[in-house]
Amino acid sequence: MSMDLDFWKYKKGTCLDNKEVYLKACCDGQEIDALEQLPIEEILNKVAVVFKDWTALDKNNYEKEGHGAFSIFTTPQIVRFDCYGISGDDMNLIIDIMLDFGCPLYDPQISERFDVEK
Repeated sequence: MSMDLDFWKYKKGTCLDNKEVYLKACCDGQEIDALEQLPIEEILNKVAVVFKDWTALDKNNYEKEGHGAFSIFTTPQIVRFDCYGISGDDMNLIIDIMLDFGCPLYDPQISERFDVEK
């Protein structure tokens, strides 16, 4: 089973339709004025540390026998993890990494963003 986990951070005082942000920023790679720039290299470095026991095919693709694989797509404003057969525990590690950068999960499978401030 595959699914994607999507992350971005709104600029203070802004909030848009999350599904539109997902479609434009996470799928089409468009920049959106209401989104913050993210420290992409820091995020990728943190992923490398947390998933150090996985095989890094490059800085955006990881796999581990019996655990599945994931690919990372980034723009300066978003990070999308395309997950293939990975466990809920491993997905939670990804979510925790992104929460450390102030980016809550948007789950396009259910069209819901899990904002920290509700």
